Amino acid sequence: MDTIEKAIPLQIAVYLISLLLSVLAGRLLIPALRRLKFGQVIREEGPQSHKTKTGTPTMGGVIFLLPVLILGILFSFRNGKILALVLVTLAYALIGFSDDYLKIVKKHNEGLTPKQKMICLLIVSGVFTWYATTYVSEANTLILPFLGFERPVNLPVMLSIPFNLFILAAFTNAVNLTDGLDGLAGSVTIIVLLFYSIICARKIEWDYIQIFCAVLAGGILGFLVYNLYPARVFMGDTGSLALGGAIAAISILTGTTVILAITGIIYVLETLSVIIQVVYFKRTGRRVFLMAPLHHHFEYKGWSETKVVTVFTFVTVLAALLSLLLLR
Repeated sequence: MDTIEKAIPLQIAVYLISLLLSVLAGRLLIPALRRLKFGQVIREEGPQSHKTKTGTPTMGGVIFLLPVLILGILFSFRNGKILALVLVTLAYALIGFSDDYLKIVKKHNEGLTPKQKMICLLIVSGVFTWYATTYVSEANTLILPFLGFERPVNLPVMLSIPFNLFILAAFTNAVNLTDGLDGLAGSVTIIVLLFYSIICARKIEWDYIQIFCAVLAGGILGFLVYNLYPARVFMGDTGSLALGGAIAAISILTGTTVILAITGIIYVLETLSVIIQVVYFKRTGRRVFLMAPLHHHFEYKGWSETKVVTVFTFVTVLAALLSLLLLR
């Protein structure tokens, strides 16, 4: 208990510093992105209300990644493992940055080809998975609902490696799909990071994950100052791939990938809506949803962006509370 009480003030301080750095970064970077004409290209088949967003600066994920870089490197001297989380997050961000940049250059909503993006994602995922399964014992375990932390399921390395690769690939793409409305991906991810801050208080050796969660959550909150409706900047693939990679990496290092699927239920539902839509349409020529991903379906049902974001964030809060109960 004493350890937790000592860690909380540090986390709050880190969170506030990251928040401040992110807000300041936004003040400087958004005008620069406008001058460089790094504007978002809106896809033609999207909701008509989104057409007005064309030209809004993108690549805004750099705003919350700057505190991750600065504070992450500083705290890596305190615990070297935090550097692994920082590096994998920035590596995914670099892939997203390349994708965003190509979209801007081509002036079309297509950057890297699916094959190019998947190869890049698999390379980064492979390197991190090798590190995690080799040096972090929890990466070879699964914490399951009701069994909790006291009874983890041990996985053989030959099974944990492909499983962790799948988790990294799945959640980078899932968060990318979720990033379709002003403030949606950021709001949901802050709740997920808060959940991980709470459960990581159970083990002193996870203090570096708590610090990383505080840094990233603070940075995202500062970013949301500019990204909530009506957004003045979008995170782009630069931000969404970084967030997906970060939360997937955290879940692997804590053995909680199954729990992440519950807490991050919005990511899962967004992805499933796309899969269901594509498969059903190919087989029948009809659609299950008015439009996929799921947030667009509710837009077509008449929900405002702010209502969708509010409801999805509230669902994430409930899912996080359920996860905490299941872990008890």
